[in-house]
Amino acid sequence: QVQLVESGGGLVQPGGSLRLSCAASGFTFSRFVMSWYRQAPGNQRDVVAAITNTGSSAHYTDSVQGRFTISRDNAKNTLYLQMNSLKPEDTAVYYCKASTPTGPTEYWGQGTQVTVSS
Repeated sequence: QVQLVESGGGLVQPGGSLRLSCAASGFTFSRFVMSWYRQAPGNQRDVVAAITNTGSSAHYTDSVQGRFTISRDNAKNTLYLQMNSLKPEDTAVYYCKASTPTGPTEYWGQGTQVTVSS
């Protein structure tokens, strides 16, 4: 069955770094656009970054531009999010999502908590 399993979250001090991973299985990873979303308590789930199925192009929300880097390894069926210069406002549950470029199919992971605090 389809699975997206996030890992790498945790507690980090402001200015620190974390690398999130999302291991995919049960579908053809290389055909799907992959995205990272986050949701803070009381807020809606918002997109953080997205990457095309080949990895040739990536897009970021303004608040993380220059600090976060999304990447993927299609040979390993894994999506990554390198997060640098973390701020308290980056605290949220981070989710990965797989979606087809032109269709309604999408899959979500269960999320991983990132807490930025001193």
